[in-house]
Amino acid sequence: MSRALRTRALLASLLLIPASALAGCASSADDKDGGSGKAPEGFPYTVTNCGVKTTFEKPPERAVTMNQNTTEIMLALGLQDRMAGTAFLDDKIVPEYRKAYDKVKVLAKEYPSKETLLGANPDFVYGAYPSAFEKGEGRERPALQDSGVNTRLATESCAKGRVGVPQLQKEIREVARTFGVPERAEKLIEKQDRQLAATAERLKGAEKTRVFVYDSGDNAAFTAGGKGIGNEIIERAGAENVFSSVDKPFGDVSWEKVVEKNPDTIVIYDYRGTSLAKKKKRLLNDPALKDVPAIKHKRFAVMPLSSVVVGPRVPDAVDELARQLHPESYEQGRAK
Repeated sequence: MSRALRTRALLASLLLIPASALAGCASSADDKDGGSGKAPEGFPYTVTNCGVKTTFEKPPERAVTMNQNTTEIMLALGLQDRMAGTAFLDDKIVPEYRKAYDKVKVLAKEYPSKETLLGANPDFVYGAYPSAFEKGEGRERPALQDSGVNTRLATESCAKGRVGVPQLQKEIREVARTFGVPERAEKLIEKQDRQLAATAERLKGAEKTRVFVYDSGDNAAFTAGGKGIGNEIIERAGAENVFSSVDKPFGDVSWEKVVEKNPDTIVIYDYRGTSLAKKKKRLLNDPALKDVPAIKHKRFAVMPLSSVVVGPRVPDAVDELARQLHPESYEQGRAK
């Protein structure tokens, strides 16, 4: 068909389209700004996150989450419809979020390459750890910003002070505000507060136990320090972290120091890599630890790593760790 004939055919087809349909197309194009040309309510929104100041003219529509806890924060806020992709799980998604998660495209088993990431056409990337924005991989925050992609790093990775429930709540509020749904944050936080209060009530009168967290390590022990939310989870679960004096979320300590601290219980962080069975075997077979009460009496508690970082699992983590450390508080049916 010649160009002239194609042009006539196109004009004829347009004449057959009802005016109401054309009006509908125009109105749908205006829906995002309410048809007024103005920014959505609550925008522009400016936030400074881990030293990066970002102004959002409108809520992100194609977010990519990197790491488990950031993915679960998005799902807890009901934002799966704004997710263009996700990557890097340490363990299974919480059952209550599984259905929503299954609707999101998995870009990579671990971190995606820059090409794969940008291939998802994101307008926002949300990572839990600095490794999500690895410079050597081309995913650094300035480079993504130059590509028109806004970013956020979970604040536990850059906090100067202690990270606890207040910082978790700030994280939830800022993410919800970024996506224009602040009311969802308040609803989630109210639920978390009720659960934390219920666990605290159960533990009234329970004697604190001294715990050492074993994340990994052979020549030295990689453990939870006093700056991360893991430390507060331990405290709220009715225990004392023997390495709370370590001035960061995680850090290496010598095995001699572990022996010196003489913990009553060892909390093992479980995630892919070294298996839980191998971690227990390493601890039980170390002759230097044989007189440590936790080893002597084989007192272990186990927590998934994704439950002891900033994310929506924290209240569940407090309750689960308390249940393992103080089963009597649950068996006796104390106030719920």
